[in-house]
Amino acid sequence: MEQCATPARYIVPAAANLTDDIFDNARSHPSHVGFSRKVGTDWLPVTCGQFAHEVSALAAGLIAAGIELGDRVALMSKTSYEWMLCDYAIWSAGAVTVPIYETSSVEQVQWYLSDSGAKAVFVETAEHEAVVSRATDPQAVQPIVWRIDSGALEKLSTAADAADVEQVSARRGAVGAASLATIVYTSGTTGRPKGCAITHGNLLSEVGNALLGDGVSELVFNETKSTLLFLPLAHILARLIQLSAIRARVRLGHTGDARNIAAELQAFRPTSVLSVPRVFEKFYNTASQQAEADGHGLIFRGAEATAIAYSRAQDSGSVGLPLRLRRLLFDRLVYRKLRDAMGGQVEYAVSGGAPLGERLGHFFRGVGINILEGYGLTETCAGGTLNLPAAQKIGTVGRPIPACTVRIAADGEILLKAPFVFHGYWQNERESAVMLSDGWCHTGDLGALDDDGFLTITGRAKDLIVTSAGKNVAPAVLEDRLRAHWLVSQCLVVGDAKPYVAAMVTLDAEAFTVWKKAHAKPETATVQQLRSDPELLAAVQEAVNGANAAVSHAEAIKRFLVLTRDFTEATGELTPTMKVRRNVVIAELAADLELLYS
Repeated sequence: MEQCATPARYIVPAAANLTDDIFDNARSHPSHVGFSRKVGTDWLPVTCGQFAHEVSALAAGLIAAGIELGDRVALMSKTSYEWMLCDYAIWSAGAVTVPIYETSSVEQVQWYLSDSGAKAVFVETAEHEAVVSRATDPQAVQPIVWRIDSGALEKLSTAADAADVEQVSARRGAVGAASLATIVYTSGTTGRPKGCAITHGNLLSEVGNALLGDGVSELVFNETKSTLLFLPLAHILARLIQLSAIRARVRLGHTGDARNIAAELQAFRPTSVLSVPRVFEKFYNTASQQAEADGHGLIFRGAEATAIAYSRAQDSGSVGLPLRLRRLLFDRLVYRKLRDAMGGQVEYAVSGGAPLGERLGHFFRGVGINILEGYGLTETCAGGTLNLPAAQKIGTVGRPIPACTVRIAADGEILLKAPFVFHGYWQNERESAVMLSDGWCHTGDLGALDDDGFLTITGRAKDLIVTSAGKNVAPAVLEDRLRAHWLVSQCLVVGDAKPYVAAMVTLDAEAFTVWKKAHAKPETATVQQLRSDPELLAAVQEAVNGANAAVSHAEAIKRFLVLTRDFTEATGELTPTMKVRRNVVIAELAADLELLYS
């Protein structure tokens, strides 16, 4: 199939904007607990009525501070209730939000602020304030800086007078579907970040149509459900989930403590979560490692095989009695503990940002947590395709969501057309024309549609490796399988203009500790000391063999190198959503790369 389209189920009214949902909820369901706000270690309830009042007061404060219609206001903070409050207040004042990852460097912040022309900035901490200070030109007009942890929101909310409060309604009325809502900068994996200019109508179309996907409102997002956000809200996918939760009146919580996410999930007990594949891999790896350490490795491997077989049997429509009984046994021994580690109530999860992998998808569904994998870009407001509760094919990224058309170009590139496709890059007509040529959004990703309209991602055009023998290799397939191994943290498959495909692999720190204990290695031994250890190399070779099983011999990894340290966001190799910056890694590790071909 070369093209698949799903008809629109929601059309955005011309006068609508993103603040409508919170004020509509306040009128129709003022006492409904739409949010849980974390204060210290407690989760405090916030009603729809309370939230709308807080937004209105903060918006009035922004107007009193001189924020005009269309002004850009940057927002640099970890995921929190306050992030959401600022976002809606900026919109209610008629302004435009420019989200900045709280881990951004001075150079990145300088670009975001100067390119967007931000008039003001919300920052969370003194550290963020210092970054903004170093990022601004002392000779230029300085943006207003409000620091959240020093009480800036409270001060703004009480500074407005009656005229400013009345102005909030007028400002909201002046903003429609065609108005600019946010400038979201791309992760910059292939160059300088570009600002995606996204309108209120873009996001409203995405939210409205996604919620009307088959089974979404009935099973995943409604007034009886809850979700905990921990991915950065500067990422468009987390923002979309937040907007959808508010429209559906799902109880919404936020935490910026992603490193301690298991404890946060157990305290909040959500019914659904949003994550990138790496977090699901960590839950799986932790369970696998613990089982091995406790001498229950054989039981876990049996449970894993049963979960995958059970999920596959569901697809075929025939789950035999012996398989049902095995699953019941392993549910008591293994699956229940894994579900408890994620809070005990998670029924559905949404995965995006990178491919999840078929094995992990079947495993979690067999455990009782159905991960709905989707695909999209910042330029498409995160959406494009999505596996739905009533229409799912694990191993794919789903069918087009309502209002979206997917086309596969002659060279395999995925093209998208939808009302939620952005209108172009901020102040960058040249790149906009390339991205949106011929009336289609050119994603740069490669894929295929099956006979049922389900999309499979096969690679990224810019990442495509062409060996010296002329063989085209999509590294994503191999990298996804490598990362699925419990011992592997990150990897990079290489081989462009080289005689064969190779890989650079980093080890998961926790898994490495478990592996050393299981193989009687010194507790203090480092990766540097053991990177040539035959047993360690054999373990990594096992991961490589598993990856190679998915490709032809010509595409298979022939050599690999274990790196002495992991890729991190702090050192620049990873984006905030855990994507590897290929150009950065290849430049930094040029000497290691040559070792693979010496």
